[in-house]
Amino acid sequence: MTSDVRPDEDGAVTPSGRRRPPGDRVALRGDLRAALPDAGAAVVVTALVFALLWARMDSGASDTVAVMPFMDDPGTYWMYLLSQAFGWSALLWAWGTVVLGLLLSGPRPAYLPVSRQVLERWHRTTSLTTTALMFAHALMFAAELVRYETEVDWAERLWVAFADTFVPGWYDSGTGRIAIPIGQGALYLAIPLGLLFYVRHRIGANTWRRLHRFVIVVYVLSVWHTLLYGTNVWYGQWPRTVLWLLQLPVAVLLLLRLLRPARRAERLGSAGGGAARPGWWLRAAGRVAVAAVVVGLLVVVVSGRDGGRDRPAHPPATAPHAQETD
Repeated sequence: MTSDVRPDEDGAVTPSGRRRPPGDRVALRGDLRAALPDAGAAVVVTALVFALLWARMDSGASDTVAVMPFMDDPGTYWMYLLSQAFGWSALLWAWGTVVLGLLLSGPRPAYLPVSRQVLERWHRTTSLTTTALMFAHALMFAAELVRYETEVDWAERLWVAFADTFVPGWYDSGTGRIAIPIGQGALYLAIPLGLLFYVRHRIGANTWRRLHRFVIVVYVLSVWHTLLYGTNVWYGQWPRTVLWLLQLPVAVLLLLRLLRPARRAERLGSAGGGAARPGWWLRAAGRVAVAAVVVGLLVVVVSGRDGGRDRPAHPPATAPHAQETD
């Protein structure tokens, strides 16, 4: 007796009597509508984070103020606080959409109460929300720079803010010379990688899968950007350690996805021809590297050595960068 299911292009199974017709494609417009509740939740979370950051800055307890003491007035620097709030929401949503993607492409826990189709829809909508939050984070950072550059005319202020925020290598102050291009890389990769799903029928499922794997690069760049430039996790204290700790589930799921991928074609199998199969050795090296990352994250969390800076006894009193002048 033969099975009445067949594997689809994503490694799942679809009953043979319910094959997907060629025109049955997921439309971006439909996902944008489906993402509205998710986006609404993201706005609420962003508002709560913003209120918390405002209260901490107003009380003088903010790490941002410890890094940049001139930023002790939330009424003046509210756009910077809103940029931070969007950034934290974007990182939270990126964490969620990556976890959903790894659950879809790896061994799916039996206790999950929702179907694969629901997980896939959540993955798509949270991905769209994440990209929107990332762009809002960058846009509010640019708006703060426009407010800050008071020594030049409006055209120059707009150009400086745009270039500092969106042109790689333009921002030339402190840690931002490295951290901001990393964040820009995450944004500029997230947009096309997120939208590729909606042209999968044109580029082919195999090409889409190869490109979609780079989503994990977007997430790594986002976390790296936060660790370098997020003043709320600047110092080597518990918030920074918690941020490292949250990466452990992602790393473990990625390792499980590599060890037990949903698609049989991606399973490691036997080395067979040895050196004649460089692809096998490359996949094996990837699994070893991710296992090393898991061990490294455990060491960071247990030891508390998370790369944070020591809180200075006399924090700097300078502005983030000199104002542009004519």
